This record gives sequence, structure tokens and C-alpha cells, in this order.
Amino acid sequence: MTIESATAKSEPATAASEPATAASPYLGLRQAVRPAILAHQLLAGDQERAGKLATECEDLLYLTRELLKAAGRARILAAVPAPRVPDVSGADRQAQLIEAYADAGLLWTKVVGSSLALAGALIERGEWEDVRALAGLLAGAGEEGAAAELRIRLGGAVWEAHREQLRAISNTMPPAAIEPAINALRAVLREVPEEFPDRNREVNCFLPPLASAIYAVMKKQGAEMPYHSRVEHIATGGVARYPDIVKTSLDELAAEFDGICQRPGEPTT
Repeated sequence: MTIESATAKSEPATAASEPATAASPYLGLRQAVRPAILAHQLLAGDQERAGKLATECEDLLYLTRELLKAAGRARILAAVPAPRVPDVSGADRQAQLIEAYADAGLLWTKVVGSSLALAGALIERGEWEDVRALAGLLAGAGEEGAAAELRIRLGGAVWEAHREQLRAISNTMPPAAIEPAINALRAVLREVPEEFPDRNREVNCFLPPLASAIYAVMKKQGAEMPYHSRVEHIATGGVARYPDIVKTSLDELAAEFDGICQRPGEPTT
């Protein structure tokens, strides 16, 4: 989907009343400038931002300005009736219009690429909410592919941030290690986008050892197993084929641990 088609959806009244405007390339203007607005907010919100992030923001602002100039030129050339331009033949005008369209298309490509570069700098700084916002802006401008790519890159960063905690998950974890493990898995489900390949399946792989650790603590404490408990079922891999219910399964394990297992220094329930 191009910005041109997005414009027709987001500004139908304008398109109907100004036929020439509907033919302009790669714009709704409001959609095209949103990544630049975010870049400006990043710079204005923290005057001490420097280095790569500041450079990517400035590049995006510059490219957006050039895009708007090229798109504006195309709109003027395509206007009906045509404005009076001395000494410009119809053929010259057509050539200029084609060139303006090409410039706008190329600049929009650069704006998207610059947005992805800015997102890379934000990922390096751990500013994931801004990355999610930028992905949403790209999706809103019709760049679903770029937005999905960005969300997948973000998912990889989130996995990496929690990697050590996830590696520590085992069926012999002591009670003090179980809660951090649950929190790490919840963070992955909350922060890793659904577009990330096999997110749920990967998280699901950690549930059997987590459930085994919880089950072992329950047995050691002599806790009574509720009739509806699925801890033992999950511990034996009973949900391995159902990654779509991974969040529900994790919530059940967390509830069992919170409600039944004795915490260090607390009496058995």
C-alpha cells in the first residue's frame, strides 16, 4: 500500500473536492510526516541526546523536508487548471511532473529507510516504547512490511535482554528463582511482538521445566494439590502442542506458585 492509496482512505473529502490532489505521489501529508514528528520529539525531549541517535533523527527530518518539497512540486504541476508557467511547453511540463513524482517516490523510500535506521539506534539504547511507536507510524503510512521487520528486530532485542534469566530456568530451580523466571517469561510475552517467529512456541518450551520446579516445591512442602491443578500436566509436557494457550498456562503456574507454595520466610498455606 502506498501513501497515495492511504491518502484516499484518510482524506476522502479532500480527494473528492480536489481531483489533482488525489493524484499526488506518496502522500497523505499527515502520515508522511509522523516519523519526523517522533524524531523531533526525541531531540526536543532530551537535549543531551548525541551521537548516532541525534544523527539519525536529523537525517530523518532532512529527508522528510525534501520529500515534502518534491511532493508539493508534483501537486502544483498536476493542478487542474494548470498554473501559468511562462515558457514551459506541455512536453516540458509533463517531464517535470514525472521527475517530481520520481523524486517523491525515491525520497519516501529514503524516509522509510531512515526511520528504520533511527529505530536501530533506539533499540541499541533500549528505548523500546519509541520503537513500537515508530513501527505503528510506519504501519499507519501503509508500510506494513517495514513495520513488521521493525517489530521482529525489536523482538530479538527483547529476547536478548532476558536471555540469561531464561537460560536459568530448570526443573531443579529453588523457590527463590521461580518468581524471577515467571516474570522473565511474562516480560517476553508482553514485550516481544506477536510477529516475532515462534514467540509462543519458544516460551512454551520453558513451561515444563518451570512447572516441574513448582511441582517439586509443592511436594516438598506437602501442599495439597487442587483438583483443577494443571501443574503436573504441564510439567510432563502436556501443553507442548498448544502454543496458542501459552499465556494462560503461564498464568496458571504463577497462580499455583503464588497461592500454594511457601515463600522463603512465610508459613505453608
